[in-house]
Amino acid sequence: MGKELFGTDGIRGIPGEYPLDDATLDRVGLALGNYLGSVGRAHGESPSVLIGRDTRESGPHIAERIACGLAAGGASPVSAGVLTTPGVAWLVNREGFAAGVVISASHNPYHDNGVKLISSTGMKFPDAIETALEQFVLSSRDAVSAAKTLRLHDNEKIDDDYLEGLAQALLPGAKLAGMKIVLDCANGAASNLAPRLFRSLGADVIAMNYAPDGKNINANCGSLHPEGMQKRVVQSGAALGVAFDGDADRAIFSSATGKLVDGDGVLLVAARYLKSAGSLKGNVVVGTTMANLGLERALEDSGLKLARTAVGDRYVLEEMQRIGANFGGEQSGHILFLDDATTGDGMLTALKLASIISIAGPLDSLVADLKIFPQKIVNVRVRSKPPLDSLPEVARLLREAEQALGNSGRVVLRYSGTEPLARVMVEAERDEDVRRWTESLAGALRSAIGA
Repeated sequence: MGKELFGTDGIRGIPGEYPLDDATLDRVGLALGNYLGSVGRAHGESPSVLIGRDTRESGPHIAERIACGLAAGGASPVSAGVLTTPGVAWLVNREGFAAGVVISASHNPYHDNGVKLISSTGMKFPDAIETALEQFVLSSRDAVSAAKTLRLHDNEKIDDDYLEGLAQALLPGAKLAGMKIVLDCANGAASNLAPRLFRSLGADVIAMNYAPDGKNINANCGSLHPEGMQKRVVQSGAALGVAFDGDADRAIFSSATGKLVDGDGVLLVAARYLKSAGSLKGNVVVGTTMANLGLERALEDSGLKLARTAVGDRYVLEEMQRIGANFGGEQSGHILFLDDATTGDGMLTALKLASIISIAGPLDSLVADLKIFPQKIVNVRVRSKPPLDSLPEVARLLREAEQALGNSGRVVLRYSGTEPLARVMVEAERDEDVRRWTESLAGALRSAIGA
């Protein structure tokens, strides 16, 4: 049975409405506090929980409601103020916090928000624990402190530890002194941190969208709107451009010529470097079903294998742990350097890529042989979700498409995990083949189970 509150990236919603209303937030904090407190009290301790948030105007209130619930459950909340999601994960893992809470809706508009829970390992809680917490939240009617709010006072120095830790991830032999880098901070959690990090390493930083006002996070900027960053790179003669999302767990890049480099490009460049340094475990990169076929071909040409998993950083991490890999990520720019961090970190990825450029040369040359195959995705609204191979016409067309494309393309049919949608994705060397098979398969799905 699926979870009602916790999706693949925590709880999401509109502040003030369920599940981000005060009563539910109180119980989320209480549930986590009770769970942690039962362990902490056995050792005579009150477990500390680090709370970080992005720059949305609703963040401080949500953080205080969570903190109130935590305190009622026997935990001690510690506020990091504005901090990236991976920053919270890093500090929880390295500095002995019992858990972490991030108040963020990542790349969504400012009027959305969310709550992400991080275990003491710096990773998301296992499904079983999230399910238990959710059951408590949904069944409990306990009031928290008569709806009083626990006022939080930010620990303004704690992010220094995170930045110092990131700086240690600079690759051996890399020198960023004098390298001109454009940073689009999305008016989000990286607005202060990213310029500080790269300036501390000697880079010539041109910062963009680093003045959050509570409402401008991700607004026509950042990883979903990198056009301004690309233009600024070319105009300024920068060696690299970076566009973060609101909580800076992902990043998209620009080469010196303004060429957009997404997660697939980063996976190729970094995997080749790691292999050359003898530090890519198993010579394998973990990606998702959305990774472009061009990436798979380029990795094969370098003697590397692409292992695919379902879309979502949680699934990438699970597969990495299962097969013992230490590098992977998503086309969206969510990259996992597992030897350095427990979660995807846009600032860490930017640091690694800048390091590689300083060692190996311009990004344009590093991705020159990455041929991006034409790709198209069509969403079909459906009334039910029977096994796709039980639909005769869909199954027939899928076999025909796979036979026709052979090694020159691929087809992915899957249902959305959160919406009544079937997704058709086709990649091929020729645009006409992409159009033909997406239209045929989408049409067959509409005829069979379309809403």
